Amino acid sequence: MSQDTKLLSADAEGYAQAAALLRAGELVAMPTETVYGLAGDARNDRAVAAIFAAKGRPKFNPLIVHLPSIEAAEEIAVVSDAARQIAARYWPGPLTLVLPLRPESGLSDLVTAGHDTVAIRLPAHPVARALLSEFGGPLAAPSANPSGKISPTTAQHVMDGLGGKIAAVIDGGPCEVGVESTILALDPPALLRPGGVAAEEIEALIGQPLPTGGDAAKPNAPGQLKSHYAPGAAVLLDVTAPRPDAVWIGFGGDCPTADLNLSPSGDLTEGAANLFAMLRKGDALAQTRGLATLAFAPIPETGLGRAINDRLRRAAAPRD
Repeated sequence: MSQDTKLLSADAEGYAQAAALLRAGELVAMPTETVYGLAGDARNDRAVAAIFAAKGRPKFNPLIVHLPSIEAAEEIAVVSDAARQIAARYWPGPLTLVLPLRPESGLSDLVTAGHDTVAIRLPAHPVARALLSEFGGPLAAPSANPSGKISPTTAQHVMDGLGGKIAAVIDGGPCEVGVESTILALDPPALLRPGGVAAEEIEALIGQPLPTGGDAAKPNAPGQLKSHYAPGAAVLLDVTAPRPDAVWIGFGGDCPTADLNLSPSGDLTEGAANLFAMLRKGDALAQTRGLATLAFAPIPETGLGRAINDRLRRAAAPRD
């Protein structure tokens, strides 16, 4: 059903309006430091079902629950000493932990897609934290975009993708990190999705390498589907020179003739922050030129480069 999507300001009045909508079972997009999330009451079956419906998201793909504090996390999940050590370093921030679900959590079963674990994050963005405080409960909040498409890093991106399908968007400006959170499983530790916290940092903290985990057929956290983040154009990777049939998107100073550049200085933090906006810009440029392909220059597979490459590989994957 189509509805008028309100654009709310990031102030006390906007938070109050957004919280009232959430209590009524409506959906509100909010900025986080990673991307904009599509928030709904994680305890309300109808609200959570509406998230899946608005996005066109498969219901076997779990959602991340956003919370204001470690104490709130302990109410819905079992937080081990190992999890507490990692949380002390990275929460609030762009890290999601997959933890054992407490039977008395009160969460909708749809949030966890039937798993006995739950993905939890404490966002650092002041707007997200203010809304969580105003609402006073857990918010399920996947990226606020149609499923499989480019994640949103501005309020306008949300309006372009979900306008008319959700109640409101809080405009908190562009997202600083620009790629989704790193997702970490524990007992044993495994990297389920590279993201805003570099895997190397976590490995240094826990004193062991992180194997890659996850199952695209039965994911226990978001970001494991093979095809995701897709623009309209096809995506090619590791392209080192311009092509007449593609928009070439460079990285660093070795691409002076690139149509666009994720970071002319080769800064991975800047590249991550620009990634989704650049995918949108490249897609529009390709359409203007009558081209069907975006070609990306190589990105180093270190630090945030691992997250950038993960998103680009999924964008380049065959689509259903």
